[in-house]
Order: sequence, then structure tokens, then C-alpha cells
Amino acid sequence: MHHFDVETLKPGRWRNGGGATREIASRPVGAESFGWRASVADIDREGPFSAFGGVDRTLTLLAGDSVLLTSPGVFERLPARTGEPVTFSGDLALSAELPGGSCRVLNIMVRRGDWRARVRRVAGRVAPPSGHAGVFYVLSGSWQTGENAHVLAPGQGVWWDEDDSAPEEGIPPLSPDAVALWADLTSTG
Repeated sequence: MHHFDVETLKPGRWRNGGGATREIASRPVGAESFGWRASVADIDREGPFSAFGGVDRTLTLLAGDSVLLTSPGVFERLPARTGEPVTFSGDLALSAELPGGSCRVLNIMVRRGDWRARVRRVAGRVAPPSGHAGVFYVLSGSWQTGENAHVLAPGQGVWWDEDDSAPEEGIPPLSPDAVALWADLTSTG
């Protein structure tokens, strides 16, 4: 498992100036196009979202009031609330509204037909299945990873590749207020 702290990940500004992205992981490394990608984005202003053809996306609000996604003729004002994953096609031309100002989101993207993502809010032990990749992001409380009993706090997490060995004991919560997001990523190829 690979540890990360969002605050130490280098932000990259969006071309349209509407926000910044902090990449957690992108696989395979060095490939022209990713199979799966996990990042945290700070959305600073309303405007268009970039389209990603052939990609399925799951967006989860981490901080801020809400982000309202709109795609004329497909869906209107799909709200994203804190900790509730919203899945949509990356092919859509989307606009984002920020009724309460700027926000932060976890963005999981998978290449359609090659990978499948299931993002859930969890409050109990997570046992990553063998042969799956994944991302685990702490929303509140504290959690422990198997190796070296590393403790994770909000804004921290771990990610792993499908060929990494998952700890048998999984990732247990250490406090009663522990809540996290778990993205289970499965290769379909």
C-alpha cells in the first residue's frame, strides 16, 4: 500500500483556471492514457468540466457546500453532497455550479471497458480483495493500515495496485467517528 496526504500532493492548475488537481495515482505509469486515475480537485469557480471520452467518473464531495452538475438533455442539477459518490459518464459535456462557493472533491476515473470502479462510504473495517486495485481516503476519525500500524487521519489515505498484496487484517477504524471513502477498482480485461 502506498500512503498519501492530500496536503503534500503537488497541485496542478486547470487550463481553464477554474481549479487545481492533486493526483493521488494514475495507472499504468507513463502510459499515454490511464486505465484508472484518482485525484483530489479543488474547484474554485463555476464553469465547464473537462470531458473525458471513454471514461466513467465517480465524484465525491469532500469539503464545501455542494457542487451541482448539469448536462442539458441528460440530467439537470445533479447534486453532490459530502461523502456521497456520484457516478457519470466522462463523455458528458458538464457544467458545475457552486452555490456555496469553492469545494474539494475526490475524483475516480476509469477507462470504460478496461476497469470498473465502485466507490462507497465506509465506517467499518475494509478488506481489499486480492487482485483489485483501490484507493482509501479518510473523511473523519482515524484508521490504521496493516504495515507498521500506520495511523491515517482526515485527508490522508492509501492506494494500491491490483498486483499489490493486501494486508490480511485490512484497514480497521480506530475511533468511533471514523468514516472513509473506499474506491474498489477492478480490471475487466
